[in-house]
Order: sequence, then C-alpha cells, then structure tokens
Amino acid sequence: MTANLPTAASPIAIVTGGAQGIGAAVVTELLSAGMRVASWDVNTTENTDAMARRAVGDRGFATGCDIRSWQSVQDALAATEAALGPVSVLVNSAGVAGPNTTVEDYDNAAWEEIIAINLTGTYHVNKAVVPGMRTQNYGRIVNIASIAGKEGNPNACAYSASKAGVIGFTKSLGKELAGFDVAVNCVTPAAARTPIFDQMSEEHISYMLSKIPRGRFLEVTEAARMIAWLVSPENSFTTGAVFDLSGGRATY
Repeated sequence: MTANLPTAASPIAIVTGGAQGIGAAVVTELLSAGMRVASWDVNTTENTDAMARRAVGDRGFATGCDIRSWQSVQDALAATEAALGPVSVLVNSAGVAGPNTTVEDYDNAAWEEIIAINLTGTYHVNKAVVPGMRTQNYGRIVNIASIAGKEGNPNACAYSASKAGVIGFTKSLGKELAGFDVAVNCVTPAAARTPIFDQMSEEHISYMLSKIPRGRFLEVTEAARMIAWLVSPENSFTTGAVFDLSGGRATY
C-alpha cells in the first residue's frame, strides 16, 4: 500500500481505551468531525459492539489491544493501517485507577500493573505511531493524564505517580518532535463519572468532588471536545503542553 499524506478532511485516528468513558466519547467526537477512527481496547467484545452501534461503516474500526504489551500494540497498529491507512492522530485514553489505600498498605502487584498500563502503555502507543508521523511530517497526539498527576491524590500513589509520568513523558516527546508538524500534548482531567469509578472507594470519589471548584464532575463530552481541537490541524503551534480540564482545581 502507498501511504497517502493525511488531510484536514480525513485524518486517521487511534483512540485507546475507546470502549467506554472518555475514550468512547472521543471516538464519537472524532467520527463526527469526519475522521476515520480505530478504537483499541483490551475489552474486545465491548469495543467491537460499541463501534458497531455507531453504524459508521468503514470509517470505524475496532480491535483488541493490551497496551502493556509492545507486541500487542504493534499488532493493533498493523491491523489499523491495513483497515484504514496511515495513522496521523493518537488519543491515548486507556488507563486504570487502582486501589485506594496508603503507601504502606499498597499492594506491590497493583503498583506494577498501574504503572504498566498508565505509563508504560503510554510509552508503547506513542512509540508505535511516531515513526509514521515523522515520515508524513504530520501528527497529533494527546495523552490523557490527570489532575492527580499535578497535585497527587492521597491514597492513590500509583495512579498519581503514573499520571505525573505521563505529563513528563508528553513534554519530553513534544520537544523531540518540535521540528516536525507533530503536536504532542496532554490533558489533565478532574474526575468524570465513568466506569473507572468502579475501582474507587466512595470516600475517594467524595474527596475528588470536594476539590473541584465547579462543584461537579467533568462530563466526558466536555473532555472530548477539547481533545478534538487538540488533534485537529488548527492546533499547529502548541506542543509539549498540559491542558487543564479540572474545573478550576489546578493551580498551575
């Protein structure tokens, strides 16, 4: 296949964690914007069903992917390019929250899993798409971090650390690719009422809500609309940046 350079009218996007939550909202938003979108998710059946319900024909593609695994990411990229063509947009939304407990009581295996998904997984999917974007001299990447990566939520050490790592990684990659028309940014959402809440205690959920000056949780559509602009051709200058979605919580 001969790779065609992406155009403003029909970029090809990958969204990880696209079966639910913010990722699902981003898939819908990008499809509405005219993109062709591949949704990657470890929950293969749920992912496939969600894409089928959108009834977008060959503009949508769903595949299983465990972003902890470099091989799984490579396989998902190959399947995406075979189905849709060369990728020019990535939104990395896949992530987990993990348990809510103190550092001294934290399970070591849980720590390793959260870092593997949230931070190493971010590295894997960014690493996979960068060569193609450099070749095309065009790309837009958004990594989903968290306000916890800025402030550090108590009783969420692995999540906070992993999301701080996503922020640092994004800034580093943005500088690496600044000489190309490739923008690499991240967003730092406050909590949104998504299935990730199932992993959290009610006490922790109440704590997060109490910290948001807006007095409510983020709506996934609000996140999707900001992300849609960040991955559009109009975002042609900003890179290595952190965009606030915290409802006034962030102080920097």
